Amino acid sequence: MDLFTLLANLPAAQRAQMSTSINERFSALGESMINQMAVRAVSAEYAALGMDTGDLQMDFILRSGGAMLLFSLLSISCTIAVGYLSARIAAGVGRDVRKRVFEKVTFFSNAAFDQFSTASLITRSTNDITQVQMVIVMMLRMVIYAPIIGVGGVIHALDKSTSMWWIIALAVTVLLGLILTVFAIALPRFKAIQTLVDRLNLVMREALSGMMVIRAFNMQDHEAARFDKANRNLTDTMLFISRVMVVMMPVMMLIMNGLALLIIWIGSHQVAESAMQVGDMMAFMQYSMQIVFAFLMLSMMFIILPRASVSAGRIADVLDVESDLRDPAAPAAFPEPFAGTVEFRNVCFRYPGAEKDVLHEINFVAKPGETTAFIGSTGSGKSTIVNLIPRFHDVTCGEILVGGVDIRSVTQRDLRDKIGYIPQKGLLFSGTIESNLRYGAAEASAADLEAAATTAQAAEFIFSNPEGLQAEIAQGGANVSGGQKQRLAIARALVKRAPIYIFDDSFSALDFKTDAALRRALKETTAASTIFVVTQRVATIQHAEQIIVLDEGCVVGKGTHRELLESCEVYRDIALSQLGQEEIA
Repeated sequence: MDLFTLLANLPAAQRAQMSTSINERFSALGESMINQMAVRAVSAEYAALGMDTGDLQMDFILRSGGAMLLFSLLSISCTIAVGYLSARIAAGVGRDVRKRVFEKVTFFSNAAFDQFSTASLITRSTNDITQVQMVIVMMLRMVIYAPIIGVGGVIHALDKSTSMWWIIALAVTVLLGLILTVFAIALPRFKAIQTLVDRLNLVMREALSGMMVIRAFNMQDHEAARFDKANRNLTDTMLFISRVMVVMMPVMMLIMNGLALLIIWIGSHQVAESAMQVGDMMAFMQYSMQIVFAFLMLSMMFIILPRASVSAGRIADVLDVESDLRDPAAPAAFPEPFAGTVEFRNVCFRYPGAEKDVLHEINFVAKPGETTAFIGSTGSGKSTIVNLIPRFHDVTCGEILVGGVDIRSVTQRDLRDKIGYIPQKGLLFSGTIESNLRYGAAEASAADLEAAATTAQAAEFIFSNPEGLQAEIAQGGANVSGGQKQRLAIARALVKRAPIYIFDDSFSALDFKTDAALRRALKETTAASTIFVVTQRVATIQHAEQIIVLDEGCVVGKGTHRELLESCEVYRDIALSQLGQEEIA
């Protein structure tokens, strides 16, 4: 008998009661169960209409599979694009930050350099920037991708079952608690680890630079122990952090497996009560795993984020340093033609943080074509005075005039363009002899380089080598002697043809014969320039037009060699300690 004909013959009240009961039962089943129950009836209806359900199903599978394949290919393309862009962006940021750090350091004043060790600056320019690059890659690849996966998983999981939302909330809460706990434990150690890297680099740099001294005093064991201590401190800290981080993965896997068991336990009861299908339970579990996986991805970023944040702060410390040497807003210009007259007017100087001045009321005038020499005991302020001229420091009081202009009113570049500087320690750069000499003037001709080398008494050892000016110079000039290094440094300054030359104890490694020959050659080459000479040798400066004797930062004598022998007791004591009575007379 037709079911619908039978139902039509029932009384209206009974039909209404049955309809209400059936609707309540169907509502309790949920839309998914109703659809599943209707599949057989719909399939029978299609068969009754003479349609091939197999073809319909195959067509649906092909269309759905094709769409899934296209989405997979799109996902692969996006993954490759994100990997490429994240690597490119991170490398670009690292390049730009490294450039900014280097440019900032090149404009540091000497006082600013005292805030950071050389080893620390190297670490900040390499290791710290690498840490920042790594976190940028992780952020671009995961910080955007993981929330999309997580939010999508929540939406689809709740679509399958809203009754088990608390399971996801519980898992997420436990994961957040774990991540925050690890973060709180690891962050203090991450702050210490970069300082320990600085210390390790410092010990290594000192050991490599002073290897000959270490061997001469048989201190290899001491230095090995010193390095081992720094190395162990760094290793112990990194091991502690690694152990903390290693705990995260097993705990997260435990949370994921516990989550799966809880979903199966709760879901199986709902399947038994016909409130959920087995397929929906499995889908809910997969989406829950997807949500947890999103947090796993974020946790990977949290592993390196603390160290990267410390590194970023260390980089910012360098970039935030404000040099006390600044160019004026409206710089003046040197008069033309330029005269290299240098005048000190009541100059005092105190190092930053010092309690008292190291120079007191310094007054003198140095004229073009004359040599002004500084002599005195160690620590009397000789090098400090000449370092004030190129404005490596600013005076505490008084003023320094170059060409009649206060050096603080012109740009540092314009000022230093007028000066040929030869430091106390002759520093050479890796490359060739020619590249080092061209440091003074890049456009200098080969004849200029040869003339400067001849004046500096360096031509003999340069051109005795078959490679000549193309001979290689090792890092720091390690493959040349101290005297050769000084002569090359002097030649480099002479190539510049500057109106002012500063020789800061630049003849100390030369023998007396070479020293005398060099001074004679300089007299001819730099006849129109203002010459400053810092030295401990009376023989080097006894023919200078002006000798300034310093004692504890004060000028105690000023004049020629003859005048000072008669009027300055300090100079006379120095001369008598170096020269015989006949030479003084």
